[in-house]
Amino acid sequence: MKVLVIGGGGREHAIAWKISGSPKVDKIYCAPGNAGIAEIAECVDIGVMDFDRQVAFAREKEIDLTIIGPDDPLVAGAADAFEAAGLRVFGPQKRAALLEGSKSFSKDLMKKYGIPTAAYEVFDSLDEALSYVKTAPMPIVLKADGLALGKGVLICGTKEEAEHGVKDLMLDKRFGSAGDRIVAEEFMTGREVSVLSFVDGKTVKIMTSAQDHKRAKDGDQGLNTGGMGTFSPSPFYTEEVDKFCRQYIYQATVDAMKAEGREFKGIIFFGLMLTEKGPRVLEYNARFGDPETQVVLPRMKNDIVEVFEACIDGTLDQIDLQFDDNAAVCVVLASEGYPEKYEKGYPITGLEAFKGQEKYFAFHAGSKFDGSKTVVTNGGRVLGVTAIGEDLREARENAYQAAEWVSFENKYMRQDIGKGIDQA
Repeated sequence: MKVLVIGGGGREHAIAWKISGSPKVDKIYCAPGNAGIAEIAECVDIGVMDFDRQVAFAREKEIDLTIIGPDDPLVAGAADAFEAAGLRVFGPQKRAALLEGSKSFSKDLMKKYGIPTAAYEVFDSLDEALSYVKTAPMPIVLKADGLALGKGVLICGTKEEAEHGVKDLMLDKRFGSAGDRIVAEEFMTGREVSVLSFVDGKTVKIMTSAQDHKRAKDGDQGLNTGGMGTFSPSPFYTEEVDKFCRQYIYQATVDAMKAEGREFKGIIFFGLMLTEKGPRVLEYNARFGDPETQVVLPRMKNDIVEVFEACIDGTLDQIDLQFDDNAAVCVVLASEGYPEKYEKGYPITGLEAFKGQEKYFAFHAGSKFDGSKTVVTNGGRVLGVTAIGEDLREARENAYQAAEWVSFENKYMRQDIGKGIDQA
């Protein structure tokens, strides 16, 4: 088989790496890819939103299967473009990807079908939103309705902060048109857990749990980022939690989407809050999480290509999805100053230490070749250093040890990834 992966971050590197282990596959392409992906795939200079060129390339190279990694192209209809051309593609159609593309759509869906989530209100009007937060209980969560690179969420502790937040989103357009409509949500407390799942339109198969660290600095301080590290499994995702979620959240979501005429095939990422009243859905994503994928896929036993094909063909019920009884921790090496201002173009050294390793991985998120064979930094999040261990503590120790193998001039990382492990 020939496979094409769309995207160029750490998630796509992990996906391409997992695909490379399939005996079914003899050639992988990635558009646009990065310096790490280039070791296992042929990188093609086509942007993630250039559907016409992607489809033309897939036809020319006789690609058997395309996997779309990022949220933007899925929400914009990338899968639809491939399907219209008669090409096999893994990822939800535009009408199904709305589950992630619109916070108000997903909240209304949960309300309609009784899927547990936080109480909320939706606003298209700045004045109405400002009026609401003046009397709403604090703290409150404000969310841009559209896609905002995982950063369009503001937690406001006071009415003044909430009013400023509404103006930030709707008036100053901090996240562009994503903030034309906003969702105001009750603030929930508890442990956050990420659960990825494969879906074929009717059947849902749950992957192992993970937990992300969104804030830039230790102690969950600093700005929201795309994710500074993660660990899997979450010790807080108990059998009791799993049983509840399977009954009231996972299958209920898949059934609700089907009932709405938006049959979902691909990945549903369930962002959960484990509250005192039970699990609640924080958010849905319509694709693999980043950096959750970097800890989940190294623990997966199955041939991922077989699972992708089962989702497309509607035969996921025949797949026995299995994960190793171990643990993984990913520490993101970022550029100092991320997510605001940072320098790029610094040479990265030490990557050769990962060659031939079975328990240590350097998944590239923001890297490129600098005109020659030199790998340089090319983003805010540069590498996701992932390590496997028999348990979470060992995996964390291994990940931080491996993070020291790599150097670049403005390297920055959180020192407390997996701190929840000690509190479990």
